[in-house]
Amino acid sequence: MDHAKQLIAVIDEPGPERDALAEAITCDGMWVFAAENIDHLPSGTALIVAHARAVPRQQWSQLTHRLPTLVVSDSRQDADLIKAIDVGLVDYIVHPLRHTELLRRMIRKAIELHALAQERDRDRERLAELNESLETHLALLRMDQQSGGHIQRRLLPAHPKVINGVYYDYWFAPSLYLSGDFLDYQLYNDRFSAFYFADVSGHGASSAFVTVLLKYLCNRWLSEWDGQAPERLPPDWLAAMNRELQDTNIGKHATLFVGVIDHEAHTLHYSLGAQLPMPLLAADGKLERLTGEGMPVGLFPDVEYPALSCALPANFRLWLCSDGVLECLPGKTLDTRLTELEQLVSESVTLEQLRDRLAKTNSLLIEGDEGDEANQDRDALPDDLTIMMVSGFGHAD
Repeated sequence: MDHAKQLIAVIDEPGPERDALAEAITCDGMWVFAAENIDHLPSGTALIVAHARAVPRQQWSQLTHRLPTLVVSDSRQDADLIKAIDVGLVDYIVHPLRHTELLRRMIRKAIELHALAQERDRDRERLAELNESLETHLALLRMDQQSGGHIQRRLLPAHPKVINGVYYDYWFAPSLYLSGDFLDYQLYNDRFSAFYFADVSGHGASSAFVTVLLKYLCNRWLSEWDGQAPERLPPDWLAAMNRELQDTNIGKHATLFVGVIDHEAHTLHYSLGAQLPMPLLAADGKLERLTGEGMPVGLFPDVEYPALSCALPANFRLWLCSDGVLECLPGKTLDTRLTELEQLVSESVTLEQLRDRLAKTNSLLIEGDEGDEANQDRDALPDDLTIMMVSGFGHAD
C-alpha cells in the first residue's frame, strides 16, 4: 500500500518521555502533533498514540468512537491500560521506546486497517442503498406482474361452461404470476363450437404477451369464418399463427391444439402443433391418445399442419394438459410420466378428481383455483400447469 505522510497525535504528559515518544514515531511517512489531552486535536489526524497515564478513565470510551488509537504503557499491570482494553482499545504496546520499529509498524497497520474498515462501511452503505433500490424495483415489478396476471385471467373464458350440450372446464395454475399457457372455447353457431389449447415456450411476461396475441387473432379468425369446411379451420389457424409468430421475431414458439366440434355429426375436427402430452380421449370405457403430429407453431416457416378428425360418442371426455403436468408426476423417463398421467386420467371423471390426484403426487399443488390469484402464496411450480376437460354431449345448457 502507498503510505501518504500521516499526522499522528501523541497524547502524554509534557516532558522528556513524551518528546522521546514523538521523536521515535517521526519518520519519512509520519509526523507528530503532541498534546496533553484529546480535546483539541488538529483536523487530519490519522491516529492517536495515547499513553495510559495521560487519559482519564472516563475518556477512553470516547477514543473508541473517534480515531484509531494505539495505547502505550510502561507496564502490563497498568490499571489505566487495563481500562483502555476493557472499552475496546486492544491495540497496545508496552515500553514503546524499546520497540520503536515495532511501534511504527503497528501505527501503519492500524491506519491501514482503519482505512479498510471505513471502505467496508462505505461499501455497506452503498450496498444498503442498492438493496433498497432493488427491493423497490422488485416490488414495482411484482405489482406489474400481479396486474398482468389478473388481466390474463380475465381473458380466459368463464368456467365451467356448457355449449350446445358439451361441457368445458379447466384448471389454470401459473408457475408465478403470468403464464405461457392459454385456452379458449367459443360458440360459433348451433352446430359448431371451437376451442384451442396453447403452451407458449417459457413462462412469464413475454410468453403471456403471446397468449394475448393468440386470443386476439383467434377471435378475429373465428368471426371471419363462414362456417364451411370445418375440417380446414384448425390447420389453417395453426398455419396463420405460425406466420404471425415468425413475423414478430420475438423468439417464441408454441405447442397448440385447435379443435372444432360438430355438434350435429358428433365429430371433432382438429389439428395440432407438437402437443405434449397428447390429448387423451376417454370413451366407451377406453382411454386413447388422439392420433396425429405436427411441428411447433412459430419455429419453422411455411409449415403445413394436418387436418384430422375423429368421431365423438354420446358420452366422452377429452383431456388436454400442458407439459407442466409432467413436472409434477413421478418417474425418471418421459414414457413413465406419460403412463402415470394416463393412469390418473383413466381414474378421473371430473377435473377436480384429476387435480386432487395430481396434488397427492406433488405438494406444490395446493387445493384451490385461479380465483385466489392462482395460489400465489405457495412455492413456485417448476412450470405453468393447465388442464382442460371437454365432455359431452348430454349436458344441459
